[in-house]
Amino acid sequence: MSSAAISTVHESPAQIRWLIRRDMPSVLAIEAESFEFPWTEEDFLCCLRQRNCIGMVAEVDDEVVGFMIYELQKSRLRVLNFAVASIFRRSKIGSAMINRLVEKLSQQRRREIILEVRETNLSAQLFFKQLGFRAFGVLRNRYEETEEDAYAMHFVMRPEQDMQSPFAPVNRISEVDAA
Repeated sequence: MSSAAISTVHESPAQIRWLIRRDMPSVLAIEAESFEFPWTEEDFLCCLRQRNCIGMVAEVDDEVVGFMIYELQKSRLRVLNFAVASIFRRSKIGSAMINRLVEKLSQQRRREIILEVRETNLSAQLFFKQLGFRAFGVLRNRYEETEEDAYAMHFVMRPEQDMQSPFAPVNRISEVDAA
């Protein structure tokens, strides 16, 4: 993709919509370029056949540039898979997708988003931290292929949080906390 096409990402916002069957080749391509051990098409379909699993894609100029698969749980949303095409990273696509999930939280029902990030995936850890997620645990030997650990991270909607700005500082680790 040309640099002109990449610059239009900043100008034209991503549309986030339900994942449909014809999106699967693009989703699989993004998955393959993003992960050392990518999900197969059957992995995606098996997950999406479950009533409580939802797939969404981010689209820019009719091109799928990112996706997320999440599970509806009683009091939270659990992100199962999340990726943005490499040439569209750092273009607010991932932030827009997470913002869509935050909008689905409510004071009465679901108040938390949880996910797992590989210990070696520092860019994902920093991305989610920037959006207000906090690590709350370590899952030892989480990934069978490598026996790698994972960090369990969550975003918790606070009762006083203004839903107009879902990434308000109440969920962020201040510099004092990080020291």
